[in-house]
Amino acid sequence: MTTEATRNAIMASAMDVTSPTEQPALEPIELQPLVAAKPPVISSWAPVSLPRARRFWTAALAGALLLTAGGLGVLYVDDMNAQNAAHDLMLKNSSLTGRNQILQGQLTATQHELTTSQGQVNSLTTELAHPTLGIWNVPQNISGASFYLAAGVPDTFTYHLKLSSTGAMSVSILSIHQFGDAVRCVETGRGSTNYCMHHSGSANGWLNTTNVNYDFHLAEGCAAYLLVITAAGNVTVTPDVSVTYNPATSATGACV
Repeated sequence: MTTEATRNAIMASAMDVTSPTEQPALEPIELQPLVAAKPPVISSWAPVSLPRARRFWTAALAGALLLTAGGLGVLYVDDMNAQNAAHDLMLKNSSLTGRNQILQGQLTATQHELTTSQGQVNSLTTELAHPTLGIWNVPQNISGASFYLAAGVPDTFTYHLKLSSTGAMSVSILSIHQFGDAVRCVETGRGSTNYCMHHSGSANGWLNTTNVNYDFHLAEGCAAYLLVITAAGNVTVTPDVSVTYNPATSATGACV
């Protein structure tokens, strides 16, 4: 009974639901344009999980590259420093070479000057040991056959006889003994002065000449000689006579 009553109640309710009712008015619906959905952005750099050993070798390789780059940088700097140092050395070497050439030139010039100076010293030493002095350079006149010019030849000297004349002259170097014989020849009338002075004996003689140039050595160890000059006519004699000190170690000429 109870069950039947319940069932009747449910059916009554259902019947009420399905009965026609007043429909509500429809409202307009605004349509929105469809927007395409954007696909999600997926990064191409997806994390990769590397093994531990591989990460270690990668780090080691990076460190090695850094060390290599640093070493190359150090080597480059050292190379530049070495090149700069080499360039500086080349400049210094060029400078030293130039200075060496200058010094070599100065040394050569100094050696030449030293050689020249040594030659001058040797010449002066020789000259001091054997000085040369002029002793007669004044022109003299001979007025004729009865006149003569005479000069002593100094001993311990080499006698440099150099004469010129305006006419023929006769020149003799006589020992004192020979000169005495010539004077006696004139005094006894055997001849003129121009004849007797050159025909009574002589150490050296030149007849009828206008030039004489002779070095006489017999007086280097003997003080016994005279120079005599005569002429047949009127002439002027220009002497250039000098002597060099050169003493002999023993007697010479007429003194022997």
